[in-house]
Amino acid sequence: MTEPRMPTITIRHRYTDVVLYEHETTQERIDSGLAMRDALEAANRTGASLDGASLDGASLYRASLDGASLDGASLDGASLVGASLDGASLYRASLDGARLDGARLDGASLVGAKLVGQRPVLLIGPIGSRCAYLTAYLTDAGIRIRAGCWFGSDTEFEARVLVEHAKAPQHRDEYLAALTLIRVHAQQWTAAEQSATREAA
Repeated sequence: MTEPRMPTITIRHRYTDVVLYEHETTQERIDSGLAMRDALEAANRTGASLDGASLDGASLYRASLDGASLDGASLDGASLVGASLDGASLYRASLDGARLDGARLDGASLVGAKLVGQRPVLLIGPIGSRCAYLTAYLTDAGIRIRAGCWFGSDTEFEARVLVEHAKAPQHRDEYLAALTLIRVHAQQWTAAEQSATREAA
């Protein structure tokens, strides 16, 4: 009598449908929404290429994908809440509607990545007291900034900088200059999006 085969999660290429990676899992992991996260972490550990992967709507809650290559991958509607993508490559990845709350993207390459409403992610650095990257997200709720493990609005970031670096003007001035760039960038992209919306209407 043959043993029942365990459920398999298959990751396919978004255009060619070629199987990029398969991962045995359990029905419990599938039901809990953790199976795709397990598969991606396993693929990343074994060095499998996930370029062009179709991951629309995938739950990658707290997934560890540091250094992963996801060039051209489709992550539309995926949940990357709390995921770690430090140093990952997301060149021309599609991230429409993806949730990035608390995601770590320090040093990640997001060149050409597509976000909701063409609102890009802006990465500046290394700068400041940590000599690290400052990441700005343009969202429906306004500018959101990640600095290390801290995440919040641009006004909250400004207040934090003025307090924490009151005695370190070199870091304070550098962060505030970056914030000015982020705000100008956000104004331009918001204006461009509103113009495009009016033209489409």
